[in-house]
Amino acid sequence: MKYDENNIFAKILRGEIPCKKIYEDDYVLSFEDVNPQKKTHVLVIPKGKYIDLDDFNEKASKDEINGFFRAITLIAKKLNISNLNGNGYRVISNIGEDGGQEVPHLHFHLIGGEKVGKMIQK
Repeated sequence: MKYDENNIFAKILRGEIPCKKIYEDDYVLSFEDVNPQKKTHVLVIPKGKYIDLDDFNEKASKDEINGFFRAITLIAKKLNISNLNGNGYRVISNIGEDGGQEVPHLHFHLIGGEKVGKMIQK
């Protein structure tokens, strides 16, 4: 699969579509999900052009990888959902068709602020 320059997250990164920004640094942009599933539901995306986690781990620099995963913890602390100052949260990344990925740009969902429940319902 080739990276789609016109996916919604690419447009958000270019400033073509507004977002409710939570956090931004050299490697990451985080913003509120437009269709939140829980009290707290934000997205964390790398600024680089990566389709999914496999693509990211294969092509990103060590600084990008480190910065991305450190940002998740910083964002959780900022939102008061981390295990250090809250009651915990869930991190989800859907990868590929079978994983339910809808946007072909790596993104993680941070969900919390209340009980999230079981991860998979039968």
